[in-house]
Amino acid sequence: MTENTRPPKFIESLIPIVALIALLAFNVFVFKDNATGGPNQIALLFAAVIAASIGIRQGFSWSVLQSGMIESIKSALGAVLILLIIGALSGTWMISGVVPTMIYYGLDILNPSFFLVATCIICAIVALATGSSWSTIATVGIALLGIGSVMGIGEGMIAGAIISGAYFGDKMSPLSDTTNLAPAMAGTDLFTHIRYMTYTTIPTLIITLIIFLFLGLSLDSKTDVAGIEAMQQTLGQTFMISPWLFLVPAVVIGLIIMKWDALPALFFGTIAGGIAAIIAQPAIVNQLSGITDNYFMSSYTTFFTAIASDSAIETGNTGVNDLLSTGGMSGMLNTIWLVICSMCFGGVMEVTGMLKKITSSFINTQESAGSLIAKTAGTCIFFNATTSDQYLAIVVPGRMFSKEFKDRGLKPENLSRTLEDSGTVTSPLIPWNTCGAYHAGVLGVATGTYWMFCFFNLISPLMTVLYGLMNIRIRRYSKEEMEAIKAEQTRKV
Repeated sequence: MTENTRPPKFIESLIPIVALIALLAFNVFVFKDNATGGPNQIALLFAAVIAASIGIRQGFSWSVLQSGMIESIKSALGAVLILLIIGALSGTWMISGVVPTMIYYGLDILNPSFFLVATCIICAIVALATGSSWSTIATVGIALLGIGSVMGIGEGMIAGAIISGAYFGDKMSPLSDTTNLAPAMAGTDLFTHIRYMTYTTIPTLIITLIIFLFLGLSLDSKTDVAGIEAMQQTLGQTFMISPWLFLVPAVVIGLIIMKWDALPALFFGTIAGGIAAIIAQPAIVNQLSGITDNYFMSSYTTFFTAIASDSAIETGNTGVNDLLSTGGMSGMLNTIWLVICSMCFGGVMEVTGMLKKITSSFINTQESAGSLIAKTAGTCIFFNATTSDQYLAIVVPGRMFSKEFKDRGLKPENLSRTLEDSGTVTSPLIPWNTCGAYHAGVLGVATGTYWMFCFFNLISPLMTVLYGLMNIRIRRYSKEEMEAIKAEQTRKV
């Protein structure tokens, strides 16, 4: 707190949060699925303005408030760079056939005798390869829903298996925007976050598959996989499908194991994907560039276009076309816009002391780490239900609790894991959330019909709370690290 300023009152601290929730809820009512394409970002800015107005009444100058926003944005710049390179990598891995190859062989897992388990695994593989639960559900998911329906399996169970697998893959994929957003809000790096999530996510997936196995064993399935075979045939006709293409992700995984930083490792993977495209997919390269008489110029044009902007591969199959379209770096700009706007809001709330006032009002300084994790998980679910947007369910609690976790000596990966276990995965369970509305519309299965079968999504927040309460895999700062953190905080003050 600077000179000539007063601490915020509790009601003052709540006003920006309440205003934000109201604006976001109205945006969903007015703009529906398009709310995340700009309206919600503007809502965050309006909420930041409201918070700044209260801050000025507290005695803060505009320059102090602006500095708070700038410092907050600076803390997310590493994540912004990662998001951009993820967009580039997804573009080159798509045109090179790396992602189509992953999908092609993933579909081979389908076994009609264990349809629900196979469905969950297939969607997990596809979402892990693409980083998108939405595109996975809208393409492979629709095909699997049709096959399962012909087999006589209930639509709610099929949709639950599809969504469970898709959200596992989305959550664990370095290509996913929410997987990049959560560590950015918590203050850790991407691969530390992913590695730390495995402790709760893998057991949750195993439990989910066991439940689907028992459900599946009671079903009488028919053998009709025409939809999956058609998708495989389309992929095989469009791309050169080969296990050799797995060398590209294998190299990136190797670099990560060698403890390369995320940015150079992913950049290397982007270049490797581009080289693989030029060598293995000349037809795709020529199709995307429109140049057929000069392969050097065709390769150069396609390579840079795939990195920078939209790449839409025409296969003759609309569902496959949707799955194979990427946005490159430009496709990440909407998420980056959201990050910047949310950091403006969070910066003002933090510098004025309003975030601290809110969190301190319902957090006991003597409570356990498990209790703090449970409250964070509950807050994420609350924001999913009230703001109707999974991004805000990660961003706002992330900004609210980041300092509290650090003050308790808890490393930021504890927070980032909780944000994903509770914020990302519970969004499709809520009918009025953008994710819930989208999946219900795409699959043609009401949220109320499928939510009780989304076992992965239901178990994930319970698992992270259980780990917290039982003190399992909870990482803490050492005494020396805590002293260094306190010294840095004192220096800033």
